[in-house]
Amino acid sequence: MTRQKIALVGIGKIARDQHVPALEASDDWELAATYSSNSTLDGIDSYTSMQALLDQRDDIRTVSLCLPPVPRFDCAAMALKAGRNVMLEKPPGATVAECHALEAMAREQGVSLFTTWHSREAEQVDTAREWMKGKTLTALRIIWKEDVRRWHPGQDWIFDAGGLGIFDPVINALSITTAILPDPLRVTGAELEFPSNRETPIAGRIALAYPNGTEASVDMDFLKDGDQIWTIEVETKEGSLTLTDGGATLSIDGTERKSADTGEADDGSNPLLIGEYVRLYDRMAKLVKAGESDIDLAPLVLAADAFMLGRRKTVEAFEW
Repeated sequence: MTRQKIALVGIGKIARDQHVPALEASDDWELAATYSSNSTLDGIDSYTSMQALLDQRDDIRTVSLCLPPVPRFDCAAMALKAGRNVMLEKPPGATVAECHALEAMAREQGVSLFTTWHSREAEQVDTAREWMKGKTLTALRIIWKEDVRRWHPGQDWIFDAGGLGIFDPVINALSITTAILPDPLRVTGAELEFPSNRETPIAGRIALAYPNGTEASVDMDFLKDGDQIWTIEVETKEGSLTLTDGGATLSIDGTERKSADTGEADDGSNPLLIGEYVRLYDRMAKLVKAGESDIDLAPLVLAADAFMLGRRKTVEAFEW
């Protein structure tokens, strides 16, 4: 089978931990080049600018962007205008408006654009979605608490404006929730805790509402020591559902279904995510072959609305 050439832009922790292994496991893709301002991959052609990559590698028709949200738009726009297919790491952008702009560019150029949400590819999410069909929601609670020092060591960009702070992981929960619920949620309020020396929140709570009047909540924290918590609890008139381990483990009315591996790798990365990214790249290959796009901004809209409605609370300064 002939594999399509793809370029990886932004060679940071997520690229090394997830994108590179997923591409190595893929029958569809050949990692042919990279562009990063401060890193390279052994044995892979690297370029010193996005424009150089696009100008010199016409044989690479697809670009996967792993940059932080703020600088990602310019690279995505350059690639789309050059007629390349683009795959966006989550969140797809720093603002909703720029994502709409990228969607228009992709449509104009007739290329594929994929706004990826890796947590939707967690092993039990599809089962949860199927179970939720026809159910009447009565309660929803999201608890998303993890340690920023473990998952984003020294990455100051996440606390800069546009970096999302705690919403960087919480948007994973929002992506699962918007995938499994039959109807959309809306934000009704939020309290966001901002360290006194940072520009994005480190913890907080979000209040949401479902169309039938059911209230829902998000409890989030970026300073969780010990066991990490990635849980979505759903109550319906017909029974209860709980997703844990970021969607890898599912309990329906107390009966648990678990993925084969819910552990943690020696390097601190999450091995469960590898399978999620393999499935994302499978999906991208199908989109490119069909000449289609997959653009869903629902999780980003909820995050943006929480910022708009959120009451700001200043808390203790954060240092690595």
